Amino acid sequence: MPILEQLRAGTITASAAETQDLAAQLAAALPADATLALHGDLGVGKTTFVQGLARGLGITEPVTSPTFNVFVVHRGPARTLVHLDAYRLTGPAQLDALMLDDFLRPPCCLAVEWPDKIAPWLPPGTIHLELGITADDRHTIRLKT
Repeated sequence: MPILEQLRAGTITASAAETQDLAAQLAAALPADATLALHGDLGVGKTTFVQGLARGLGITEPVTSPTFNVFVVHRGPARTLVHLDAYRLTGPAQLDALMLDDFLRPPCCLAVEWPDKIAPWLPPGTIHLELGITADDRHTIRLKT
């Protein structure tokens, strides 16, 4: 089943490695310039998902949560990944001060954790993914439509 169909139906992963593998598959299916909005509570695997996304984009440097930096730019061989954690932002107006647009040069993939904080700023066509945890500690990932 193609990755977008699999995500639309919802999928469950049993480990961080499985979550990263799924994200790497998604990276291969994304358009050249894509924005991903990663929804979910603290600890559901948003950064783990971005680690797999980075691997799928050919990025080999370590990917960690940019909570205190707000965003981190990772350059890959064909595309740049901008990993934004909006948790500490109070609204989209704060993005202007970050000069984030200076780093969103095509081809670029933007992955946003806590996207609800900056929802009006997200471009049309943003891919929204809902991440969660089941009662038995497996991770759920579903494409929101």
